[in-house]
Parts: sequence; structure tokens; C-alpha cells
Amino acid sequence: MGVLGCADIAWRRMLPALAGHPCIEVVAIGSRDAAKAAAFARRFGGDPVTGYEAVLDRPDLDAVYVPLPPALNAEWTRRALEADKHVLCEKPLTVTARQASALRELARARGRALFENYMFLCHPQHRVVADLLAAGRIGEVRSLAAEFTIPGKPADDIRHRRDLGGGALTGVGVYPLRTALRYLGPVLQVAGAHLKPDRRTGVDTGGAALLTAPDGAVAHIGFGLEHAYRCRYELTGSEGRIIVPRAYTPPADHTAVVHLERDGSREEFLVPPQDQFRSVVTDFVEGIRSGAPSPLTGRALTDQAGLVEDLYAAARRGN
Repeated sequence: MGVLGCADIAWRRMLPALAGHPCIEVVAIGSRDAAKAAAFARRFGGDPVTGYEAVLDRPDLDAVYVPLPPALNAEWTRRALEADKHVLCEKPLTVTARQASALRELARARGRALFENYMFLCHPQHRVVADLLAAGRIGEVRSLAAEFTIPGKPADDIRHRRDLGGGALTGVGVYPLRTALRYLGPVLQVAGAHLKPDRRTGVDTGGAALLTAPDGAVAHIGFGLEHAYRCRYELTGSEGRIIVPRAYTPPADHTAVVHLERDGSREEFLVPPQDQFRSVVTDFVEGIRSGAPSPLTGRALTDQAGLVEDLYAAARRGN
């Protein structure tokens, strides 16, 4: 495995999972900053490499992890696929459906795995939700409400960089969007959207959207970069409601709880602790080895990018 970029999420979450997986050897870590590459390599192993192209040129790796800013992900994913590497890319992979479709087709043509790292989808608490829905425990799904908001970041954080594709939508809003696709999709329409601009930086610092599904179900999503921390979703059906209070960032030692409310009573389903980042790596390995299905690949990549594109367009129109 090679790494293109030394982002914070790579240091805190993904590289510990990659370096600790028995089926993976980290052989090269690339950065435009030689000192940063060296610091990462000291901790996680592999050779420090200056520049991303030099990583892709190496003959001793099969796959790459791409934790770059949103504006750079598509370009370096394309280059990695053209170099015949499997790719695990941070979200968002792209912000246009056309780009996502082109990358999916390139991966198919090259016979390479292409995964977008929506790590929360690999946590078993969401399988519990899917099982409850399949069993009809809340009846027909009528609506979804999903939120992901985080406190303000330092001024130099990439989320404040318009030139790097920063903003609340690409930073955190993509999580509730992906939740809507999982439970109401794949054919969703953006009925209305609002993005709050920061006049200093030019990026959006918060927003909301209303999505509609062909069967009449609706999704209300909210997101922000200057808020109290919140990451949850609720599914309301014709006969009950499911609540997931720590939906997107459960710590590896956290016992998750899925709540079911129905007929005036409340049930709790405890989900044992699991490192969702390690689960992503396992999915990626199995996807390369056997083509095993994963929620991190396939048509959802294109559907997700299309929703982001449509949300931006609706916000510009003021719908």
C-alpha cells in the first residue's frame, strides 16, 4: 500500500488501521512536504517519498490510499488508476457525477477496485437499522432527518480553503447525504437547499437541504462547521421511529445504541464496539481479493456526487 498525502485523518485514523492490518504492508508515504512524509513514515513504516507521482511510479505497491483535499481527490485517483493501482479515496471522491462516472468506468476498464471512504457505512450499527427496516418494525419509511455538525476549526484547516474544495458540504454535509442515499435512494431529488457563505473565505460554513424520493419519502439534512457537535439520524415510518444518536463518528471502544420507538414503547439494540476504520480496510482488502460487495463502491459513488452537484445548484438558485 502507498499513501498519497499526509492529512490529519490519515495520521489519526486510517494509517493506524492500514498499518495494523495483517494483510497490508505500508511501503511508501508521499507528501509534498518531505519532513511531513518522514514523520509519517517513522510512525507507520514505509519509505518517505516527496511528491505523489513518485509513489505511483513505484513497482512494489498494489494499491493507494488518497487522503487529499476534495479539489485534488479526483485527479490523483485518476492517476492512480491509470498506474494500475487499486484506490481507497477519502470522501468526497468528486463533486460532479460526470467525474465520478468517468472514474468508475476507468476502474472497471483497468480491473481495479475503487472505494470512497464513507467509513460510517462499515459500522455494524447501520446493519442493525437495515435489519429493523427489512423486518417492517417501523412500517413504511416516510422521512429521514440527519445532522452532522462540528465545532469551528483553526483558520488554516482545509475546510476553510475554497481553492482546495473546502466548506461544510464537502467536509461534513456529505455524511447525511450518503445516509439519505442508503435508506431512501438511489433516485433522490434536491427539492431545496441553503448554504451559509463565509465572506472572508468564500466557503460555506453550514447548510440544509430537503430531498425527495419517488415514493414520497423526504429527507431533511443539516450540516455545519461552526456548531456544537452533533451526528445523528432518525428514520420515521408509518408505525414507528428508529434513532441513531452517534451515527458517523463512534469511537472504536464505543458501544453503539440503536433506539426503536413503536406503539408508545422504546427498545434499545446494543452494538458491540467496533473500529469502523479497520472495517473499511477489511472491506477494501476483500474487494481487491474477491470483488466482495461493499457500500463504499459501485453506483453509490456516482449517485453521491450527483447529489452534491445538485445541492450546490439548488443553493445557487435559492430554491
